[in-house]
Amino acid sequence: MGSLADPGELDAVYPPPSFDEFQRQTSLMTSCTLLWKELSDHFTSLEQDILKKSEALKAKIQTLDSQTKQSLDVLEHRETSMNETLSIALQKVVENKKAAIFALNEGVEQPEVDDSTGLLLKLKSFCVKMDSRSFWNFLIMKKKDLDSLRVEIPKALGECVDPPRFVLESISSVFPEDKRKGNNERNNDLGWACVLMLESLIPVMMDPVLGNERKLVTPSVKDKANEIAEIWKKSLDERGGIENVKTPDVHTFLQHLVTFGVVKDEDFDLYRKLVVGSAWRKQMPKLAISLGLGDKMPEMIEELISRGQQVDAVHFTHEVGLADKFPPVPLLKDFLKDAKKAAAAILEDPNNSGRAAHFAAKKEQSAIRSVLKCIEEYKLEAEFPPDNLKKQLEQLEKPRNEKKRSPAAVPANKRTRAGNNGPMPPAKAGRSTNAYVSSFPVRSPPHTQYPAAVPTFVRSPPHAQYPAAVPAYAAPPAIYGNRSPPYPYSPEAAPYPGTPVNYSPYGGYGNGMAPAYQQAYYR
Repeated sequence: MGSLADPGELDAVYPPPSFDEFQRQTSLMTSCTLLWKELSDHFTSLEQDILKKSEALKAKIQTLDSQTKQSLDVLEHRETSMNETLSIALQKVVENKKAAIFALNEGVEQPEVDDSTGLLLKLKSFCVKMDSRSFWNFLIMKKKDLDSLRVEIPKALGECVDPPRFVLESISSVFPEDKRKGNNERNNDLGWACVLMLESLIPVMMDPVLGNERKLVTPSVKDKANEIAEIWKKSLDERGGIENVKTPDVHTFLQHLVTFGVVKDEDFDLYRKLVVGSAWRKQMPKLAISLGLGDKMPEMIEELISRGQQVDAVHFTHEVGLADKFPPVPLLKDFLKDAKKAAAAILEDPNNSGRAAHFAAKKEQSAIRSVLKCIEEYKLEAEFPPDNLKKQLEQLEKPRNEKKRSPAAVPANKRTRAGNNGPMPPAKAGRSTNAYVSSFPVRSPPHTQYPAAVPTFVRSPPHAQYPAAVPAYAAPPAIYGNRSPPYPYSPEAAPYPGTPVNYSPYGGYGNGMAPAYQQAYYR
């Protein structure tokens, strides 16, 4: 039976490692252990990431499946509803055709227009006979009845055999090109009437089954609308380019695109420039969204801020929900600071010394009113108390309101001869070379007291240096109305015909040469 080997013999055959070798082997084992742990953690992390991505992909697939199903259901519903829609539309056309034939053959007597009912009957009488020229001539003579027109025109257009064609023919004398011959006529902007008709057409074109989801526009009408849009774009150079085109023309063009759904992706840059150039119009933020410019809103807002149009920027931010990114209160305070600097520059200009104080005060008043309207519209009283601003406005208006005629002043109905200070006959009436021709009722003068409740949205006046040549006093440009329609831009709009819809004013039409600074427009 063998015995265990002697330890000494084993040491002789397998000598123990040296101390350095022992440390090297220990270090190697430690490194391997750490490397193994690191690799194990890495693969565990990879596995967890893969699981998370897998779950995210599954969720996306489920969402896509759900959206695909919804889209397919919508498409199926649209397809199945087509027969019902066409049946209703055809029945409506047949009824309107019979009514038109009866009206033409029987010579229906034109109703008297003395109330909203008479106005609707008059409008319907033109629409039934598809008499677009008479409709247009009647419309432009009824500016004073705009509130009633906004309610009644959609109802009247529903009586047309072909409402879209009727509207295009009605506005064709001024859009896409102004075909009126006389200069006096051309100076009378009718953009308000074009926009009114284009907006009124939208509820009439809604699908009777699907509503806002589909517009009833025939291919021929859509082709015609496209052609009109191209003509307008080609005439931009004749209008002075994008920078100089009149705001009423811009508004009509953009509303035309939205109404007939002829927006083109390749023209987005043009749309953006046009919207920014006419950003003071209340409808511009909503039109921008309808034109597909939602993704470009942040850069458009930044451009407005850089141009000193902070009030307009505030309107845009609230329309698209970017008030957190562009806080309104700092913008409004910057706007007031810019206005104060611009007013100080006017006072320092030696060329305007005669009436500088008046225009400087006017600029500050206009800026304060603009800010007050924003505070009221967006409920910013807690962040920006308006009391101090109202006091400032009262102080600025006080000198003008309390101004008294000097005892030594010459009576207002007398003029002084240059040679001997003798009186001259009264000036002839109507000789003002700055007479203002407007398509709108006159708005309140700038020195009126700040009202408790006024239409919302005020134009953001630019803070450019006032020009050296100060124009003479003239009747201020005016606006019409104070309400804005829900249905042209809102899918939640009430179906036609519904309760009276609200429109916003189209301020500022008709001023052929706008000064560097313009007063705030209540829009």
